[in-house]
Amino acid sequence: MTHVLTWPQIEAALEGIDQRAVLRAAFVAYSEGRAVVPPVGELLLDDPQGEVHVKYGYIRGQPDYVVKIASGFPGNVERGLAPSGGLMVLFEREGGAVRAVLLDEGRLTDQRTAAAGAVAAEALMPPVVKRIGVLGSGTQARLQLDHLRAVTPCRDVLVWGRNAERVDGLLADLEALGFCARPASEPAEVGVRCELIVTTTASTEPLLEHVRPGTHVTAMGSDTQTKQELAARLVASAEVVVVDSRDQARSRGEVARAVAEGLLDPSRVLELGEVLAGRGGRTADDQVTLADLTGVAVQDLAIARAVADRAIAGTPS
Repeated sequence: MTHVLTWPQIEAALEGIDQRAVLRAAFVAYSEGRAVVPPVGELLLDDPQGEVHVKYGYIRGQPDYVVKIASGFPGNVERGLAPSGGLMVLFEREGGAVRAVLLDEGRLTDQRTAAAGAVAAEALMPPVVKRIGVLGSGTQARLQLDHLRAVTPCRDVLVWGRNAERVDGLLADLEALGFCARPASEPAEVGVRCELIVTTTASTEPLLEHVRPGTHVTAMGSDTQTKQELAARLVASAEVVVVDSRDQARSRGEVARAVAEGLLDPSRVLELGEVLAGRGGRTADDQVTLADLTGVAVQDLAIARAVADRAIAGTPS
């Protein structure tokens, strides 16, 4: 029997799931070589500008595989439409039957992305965080801060974004979540005043060039070959550089650009799953650490299975 789950059902199931725990296990499995994840399928569109990513894979020994389609159309915000869309489909590994279709409208991808940011921050941030900085003012900026509440007691936030009206909206939302949030005049202000920074934009040129010693940066926005939020020299200068997938980091993200410019030796790049398993990470309070996350299919598999298991268990027979 195929179960079709709509966003309200998915959202209800998420309330009972420890998303960070689910994703930690998925990252470790990936870095231990237990996952099969082909290259990302990608469709870039113009007029209007948009992108569609197709991610798929499975973990050996587990009963299902996932195919996820997620789209992003940044111009939708000005049109009063949702900026993202998509769905996830879980298939049984034995026979290929469709087990569940998750009509998540792209929101489950948003959630797993934000939870992954919190996992990276928890593993790599300095012992004391006095202020969190965020570049961007959209959905992912909100969700990243929401998930960070569980991993740091810091509630002082500095926000930079290009659109002042959207920044004001984000500040109001963060205040409702218990943060003391203020706007930054420019990205550089975030770099010099914050110990934990999350970048969530679709920028195609560097926004952040310098950070203070001891800072951790989680870069979330550069998930295609054309995007860039961090100066390549900043990436290369970090004492600890972490990616979710070395394979993906060869062609997309901040690390790919720093390597291509000859500034970063790829042999010193760690995977997040390795750090979570205790094989590397921050070793001193004054180190700059950086996590470049482009999103891996095992995240989609893990969160889709957790949601489907919980939702189906609660469905009357």
